[in-house]
Amino acid sequence: MTSGLRSVRDKSLTYFDEAMEKRGRTFDRLFKALNCYATQVRRVAEEDGAALEAAGLHFNIHVLMGGQFSGDKEHKLYLLYPQGNWVEVGEGTPYQIIGAAAYGKPVLDRTLKHGDSIPFALKVGSLAFDSTRISAADVDFPVDVVMYRKGSFRMVEKRFTKQDMQENADWWQGRLRDSVNQLSPAWYDGLFEAEKRAGEAKASKSSKSPKAPKTPKTTKAPKAPKAAKATKTRKSASARSSRSSSRAGLV
Repeated sequence: MTSGLRSVRDKSLTYFDEAMEKRGRTFDRLFKALNCYATQVRRVAEEDGAALEAAGLHFNIHVLMGGQFSGDKEHKLYLLYPQGNWVEVGEGTPYQIIGAAAYGKPVLDRTLKHGDSIPFALKVGSLAFDSTRISAADVDFPVDVVMYRKGSFRMVEKRFTKQDMQENADWWQGRLRDSVNQLSPAWYDGLFEAEKRAGEAKASKSSKSPKAPKTPKTTKAPKAPKAAKATKTRKSASARSSRSSSRAGLV
């Protein structure tokens, strides 16, 4: 199983197949085969590393290699790094994850132990994949599962599609939400009580504060219409004119 640049993977595997044919496939220990492959990874790094860096790409490949050869007392699982060095997966590291590791790792860390059964490990692995699929845009179905039992010298492989695992994904999504709702609220109750008391105190203070008296509005006398005033003025002038005429006639 590999992650990283596909071009690096394809070229290193081609070189590895060639090296295996020259040796006649005579490895008796798994780590010897791993060392042979690591040599091919370093060879590809020497040939293509500078060109990849110049193009803005890092030389990136991570490999999980597992199984059991005739000289191995038990099955082994190794993680190979881009530099060609490797570590063995053992009791202290019950799993290794490559590629988009950040999203599924919390599920594995919380649940998977070295002594767990293969069915349990498969369930945990499927949930870790589902968490990664939801959050990482470049991870999706299908899921290829390879299983090996100690001393069997036989691999079992199975490919799962989205339809195969949809029921489990839906169940997991619903279970997560139900579990959140079932969490005890005791640890945060004080937070909301404090907020409620602060709101009540503010409302009480606002209701007790005296309100300033309103200033009464001054009522102004209505003004006479201009047209009426003009008419009245004209009538007065006519009356004075009549009285003057009367007085003049008497003289």
